[in-house]
Amino acid sequence: MRTRIKICGVTDPDTARVAVAAGADAIGLIFHPPSKRHLELAQAAAICRAVAPFVSTVAVMVNPTAESVRAIVEQVEPDCLQFHGEESPDFCVGFGRPYLKAVQMAPGVDWRETARRHSSARGILLDTHEDEQYGGTGATFDWGRVRCVGKLDLPQIILAGGLRLENIAEALAQVRPYGVDVSSGVERDGRKDAELIRRFCQQVNNSH
Repeated sequence: MRTRIKICGVTDPDTARVAVAAGADAIGLIFHPPSKRHLELAQAAAICRAVAPFVSTVAVMVNPTAESVRAIVEQVEPDCLQFHGEESPDFCVGFGRPYLKAVQMAPGVDWRETARRHSSARGILLDTHEDEQYGGTGATFDWGRVRCVGKLDLPQIILAGGLRLENIAEALAQVRPYGVDVSSGVERDGRKDAELIRRFCQQVNNSH
């Protein structure tokens, strides 16, 4: 099965178009003010309008209020929500959109238990744990903790955390995830780089 690709932390329509042309299946939009990739609602809506048909837009949030999620759903109209904090299953299902639940892979965290609790999620995103930082760190975690998860009877697994051209083939071979999520790994000097996006997508697609 082809590995799906999400390019996360997109901040402008042109980058979204580049990602889609390169073969991305999803575009991640960050709604977390401490992040350098944070978007205002109008910015995110403009990016969504630039995304071609059959490519999903994903609103990424960290412990948001219900009011802020409703504003994103109404004004941006993302296809999917991604909750990257400590949100409960009841909270996540309450907005009329499919959702992904992220797990920070801190030592001792049982990501399978989170996956079971969030059985209503369309997918579970496994990301590197960093104190006081949610994603986009450029660091990997021990993939041995999730080796060959594609064989498990759990929601679809999306692998994140420090993926880049130099390690994506090994990550896919070890984990065999449904999808991969990349942000800093396709950036140069803190900005998304068109050539890195194209090469990353090509590398993932050539791995099958």
